[in-house]
Amino acid sequence: MKKWTTGIVIAFIVVIPAVLLYLFDNESLPAITYFPMDEKTEFEHVSTRLSLIEQTDKDSYEISWETNSKSERNVYLRQDAALLFDNGRLRGIQSKWMEDTAKIRMKQKLAGDDSSHFQTIAYHHGEVHYPDDQIKSMHRMSYDQLYVIDSPNTPLESFKIPESEMEDEWVRLLEHTTNQQLVYYWKNLTRHFKINPNNYITVPLTQLYEYNNQSLPSFTQEQTNQIIGQLWEGLYKNYILAAKNSEKMKSYVPLILFGKNKEHLLVVYALNGNKKKLIQQYPEFD
Repeated sequence: MKKWTTGIVIAFIVVIPAVLLYLFDNESLPAITYFPMDEKTEFEHVSTRLSLIEQTDKDSYEISWETNSKSERNVYLRQDAALLFDNGRLRGIQSKWMEDTAKIRMKQKLAGDDSSHFQTIAYHHGEVHYPDDQIKSMHRMSYDQLYVIDSPNTPLESFKIPESEMEDEWVRLLEHTTNQQLVYYWKNLTRHFKINPNNYITVPLTQLYEYNNQSLPSFTQEQTNQIIGQLWEGLYKNYILAAKNSEKMKSYVPLILFGKNKEHLLVVYALNGNKKKLIQQYPEFD
């Protein structure tokens, strides 16, 4: 009997810390959760910015990738997430969450060694708590791009908008090569999941920021804001966290497919060779 009692005590000693650790880990996991949009609080400023720092040696250079946001006042929870793509391929992810704050700033340096079209899109989110357990949310997207020309025949240079014939030619070259690769990648995904793209409005993730002030067809801006907010909730949980916690992080720009039938949207992508499809039903708007 004593041996049996001792065994129970030991089991509790081992199991209880494990349970507490499990609960703590789950509570500490970051998540973006959409709530009805807050009409009383807005962002003062949001941005994500790319810039060329310097040429580190003959065959490489460094770029700076910075994301900033500020809400009008401190809110219960602030979260920012940003993705960086290099010629269509995922190069980096930044995410940060803070309680009782208005500002979030993230910054990274990355190395490059060839001519590239860098694109970054960021999602800025806030959770606002009111009395009587009323919770609202706020969100905004930001975008930036940078062309870096690293050619043996010309000095290292960078620009955001082409201002010469030579820069125009580089833009055409880089975008043609990237678009060819992405179209092939997206076609493989839609064929794999037996999706007819003609039934959808297709939008690369890097262009999603355009819906900050542009409504989806057949939807109001308010309805569009809800759809986009719920979309980022799913992207953060299923794509951003999975890619960030992956060692290889091999992926390309995900494709968003907004159903023309106003019933649902899809997100298709591959991460480290694993093809994924997310589906989000549209809310039943009044």
